Amino acid sequence: MLEVTDLGKDFGGLQAIDSVSFTLRKNTITGLIGPNGAGKTTLFNTIAGVYKPTRGSIAFNGEAIGGLSPHRIFHKGLVRTFQIPRPFPDMSVLENLMVVPARQYGERFWNNWFRRGRVRQQEQDIHDKARETLKFLNLERVTHEQAKNLSGGQQKLVEIGRALMADPQLILLDEPGAGVNPSLLAEIIDRIRELHEKGITFLLIEHNMDMVMNLCDPILVMANGRLLMEGNAETVRTDPRVLDAYLGGSPDE
Repeated sequence: MLEVTDLGKDFGGLQAIDSVSFTLRKNTITGLIGPNGAGKTTLFNTIAGVYKPTRGSIAFNGEAIGGLSPHRIFHKGLVRTFQIPRPFPDMSVLENLMVVPARQYGERFWNNWFRRGRVRQQEQDIHDKARETLKFLNLERVTHEQAKNLSGGQQKLVEIGRALMADPQLILLDEPGAGVNPSLLAEIIDRIRELHEKGITFLLIEHNMDMVMNLCDPILVMANGRLLMEGNAETVRTDPRVLDAYLGGSPDE
């Protein structure tokens, strides 16, 4: 589904990503781990279109997307969430989901005059889909709550909900477990598994090793802007290069 080939991203003289190559198979949950500063978020941002690659290529479903704008990549079915949730704070949780779908008829003012029935029907369809998504995420009780009043874990679930409103094929999850209490973390993990069973593919950055080892296969390990290795949980857990990277050794040793 996703093919990254010899990808590089420079900021001045700094190589944040250096010749990274990997492929994601459809309907997998792939983990991306590595110490702070390894280049994981820069890799996410480059795949999602926030940054243009300095070198290399990115293909999604066989189509080159390297250098496309984030909204064009989004419309192709590749969606990302953020480590720090970014809801519209003064809008309700329901409204945060309803604003996501593209090409809404009501966004063009003349449709509200000449195609009122079509606008109303589409808005009702989006409303129903948002309510179903909130039910799936166990967020029904906060449907009409302002997003700024939610806990960190609830906001992470809203991030996932907004991603789902785009009918994604691949979701990039940026630290879905960060700052989340254990009960909500278990809920997030359950929802990811259920969505995976429904055919959605995931690539996630996460520092919670228990979550990664129990949820992800394969696991990609980055260090110093490079892809250090790829393997299953047992392979990654016992590889001396991974231990060196996390404990301060050089990945080249």
